[in-house]
Amino acid sequence: MHKRSWSNIVVMGAGLLALAACSDAADEGTSAPAGAEASGEVLPEIPVMGPERRILAFGDSLFAGYGLDPAQSYPARLEAALRAKGVNAKIANAGVSGDTSAAGLQRLAFTLDAQDKKPDLFILELGGNDLLRGLSPEETKANLGQMLDELKKRGIPVLLMGMRAPPNYGPEYQAQFDALYAELAKEHGASLIPFWLEDIYREPELFQADKIHPTAEGIERLVASTLGEVEGALPPPPAS
Repeated sequence: MHKRSWSNIVVMGAGLLALAACSDAADEGTSAPAGAEASGEVLPEIPVMGPERRILAFGDSLFAGYGLDPAQSYPARLEAALRAKGVNAKIANAGVSGDTSAAGLQRLAFTLDAQDKKPDLFILELGGNDLLRGLSPEETKANLGQMLDELKKRGIPVLLMGMRAPPNYGPEYQAQFDALYAELAKEHGASLIPFWLEDIYREPELFQADKIHPTAEGIERLVASTLGEVEGALPPPPAS
């Protein structure tokens, strides 16, 4: 997402309440898991073990960490949380503020070719800027579908981070947009988080002043709520 006002789409306090109402839907291994500090819970340290698991986090400003220190971005905090669980994770942050699905498609092959090794998991988080621009759900789905095709050709598992549309674009647009992530996941065999902001959208204090981008605390909450799904999407490490 970009720093455009999302007030007509996702006013992450009041507006995102409507958005969800329409659907049911880089620290070392000694770091505490996301949410542990907030609860005051002291957890035993778990040694990082096993082969390195490379994850490529590919998205827009929600991954880039707009308004935050790079170390507070979702990919950075996700890496720390995985390592705190003993997973030898290394996450490359390929989030670019303002990217639409079309822009992501244009840079996908270059980004993949630039990796030292093939990622064990690709986390795909795009579509929010398409929504902001009122692009057709068919266009968004086609772009994401081409990306998933390319990733499948390269044998890279994908975790798709879904978004939702608000009702003010009309029921037809909303239904098409809300369905596209699940349809793509089914068609391409990708893992899916239907709406990855689910855990924080009802709490405006977890968003920055622009009502779009999560605060550092909001990122920690998102990491805690999605950690299990990310870990589950990682394929088993190769047998030694």
